[in-house]
Amino acid sequence: MAKTKTVWFCKSCGNESPKWMGRCPACGEWNTMVEETVATGKASPSSRLVQVPGASRKPMHLSEIDSSQESRISLGNGEMDRILGGGLVEGSLVLIGGEPGIGKSTLSLQIPLHCPHLKTLYVTGEESARQVKLRAARIGGDDSDCLIYSETLMENILEQAREIMPDLMVVDSVQTMFSQNVESSPGSITQIKETAALLLRFAKETGVPVILIGHITKEGSIAGPKILEHIVDVVLQFEGENRGTYRLLRSIKNRFGSTSELAVFEMTGKGLREVSNPSEMLIPMHEEGLSGVAVSAMLDGTRPFLIEVQSLVSSAAYGTPQRSATGFDVRRLNMLLAVLEKRAGFKLSVKDVFLNMAGGLRVNDPACDLAVICAVLSSNFDYAIPSDTCFAGEVGLSGEIRPVAQTDRRVIEAARLGFKKIYVSSYSSLDDVKPEGIEVVKVADVPALCRSLFRG
Repeated sequence: MAKTKTVWFCKSCGNESPKWMGRCPACGEWNTMVEETVATGKASPSSRLVQVPGASRKPMHLSEIDSSQESRISLGNGEMDRILGGGLVEGSLVLIGGEPGIGKSTLSLQIPLHCPHLKTLYVTGEESARQVKLRAARIGGDDSDCLIYSETLMENILEQAREIMPDLMVVDSVQTMFSQNVESSPGSITQIKETAALLLRFAKETGVPVILIGHITKEGSIAGPKILEHIVDVVLQFEGENRGTYRLLRSIKNRFGSTSELAVFEMTGKGLREVSNPSEMLIPMHEEGLSGVAVSAMLDGTRPFLIEVQSLVSSAAYGTPQRSATGFDVRRLNMLLAVLEKRAGFKLSVKDVFLNMAGGLRVNDPACDLAVICAVLSSNFDYAIPSDTCFAGEVGLSGEIRPVAQTDRRVIEAARLGFKKIYVSSYSSLDDVKPEGIEVVKVADVPALCRSLFRG
């Protein structure tokens, strides 16, 4: 029987240390060392699992390697196929993470129910088979070729998988699985590394794609060692509020496609419904003539869509003005307010400013700067911006309006949704784009924007 010893692992990078350290010597993170019990005296199973099929082949010239496209499997969901780069690659390992209750298990069960042509093995370690059956009845779909297996021991799971040889395998979740080769509890760093290595070897040997469901920590990162994200081929992150109806699935890592993709879903009573046109859910849904509202033509990855920016400016009731932003960086809001006061002469230092991005979306695109200052000024003047006007531009510290990436795509998206006017930087190049039905107004700085927009 193998001996055991206690070692310390870094949760961030997986570095091993014989004693506790406040700071990891490998990655430099503080307070990330956790204690684990490992077996010694024989070769670690994980050291053998790094051998993938073809490891004994001879080296080849780069020109001799077959560069044909990977064989992909359609999941019957346009949003999922697009974010994966055209479908699920055979033998790939996909990790889906997100907060509790956001829809990870629902999405992973919808895939086999809506793809009856795929023989799927659904392994659940968190729920009983009856609980999965109840969710499947609520979601609906064809369950004729979906096999449910309630198990947490990896050796039993892989034995059944090799006997069944499914077209797709789903594991919910990787933190509940454990292997007999490691003497530690499920969810520990050692167990997660061993479980991921076992599933990686199975996927590469058999060509069966595996979808893993992963928990996240209170900081929002996927629970377990950072090496888990290095092992898998694709990392998808769920975003959104549990109390809201919309969910965003963002590609964090993709070895077979672009990471600049975003999938939008709506949580309904029958599961997650794909939203093919997210602009329709983010544009104004109220009567015309309201002040403090502006529409921004933003870009998330390679996907353009329009979002409503809401602002409220009022006199400070308690002496100290408040600055509050939901879905937007409050430090950037303070910078934009300082630009308005210094470069354009608007006295907002004695007023409360509240900002909100409609739809519960978290915005990082600098192109929203123009819409933010327009919404703030609209609320300050109590002047309603026409509902068929949108904005796309970055505001600099000197008050200039800077061009943003792929302005042409933003203009085309605005024209497609029926907007009549869009404000962009005067330095934007739109020679190749001439959309019909929309007027492109170029402004150089914030004072020029105010003269053009608020002159009436």
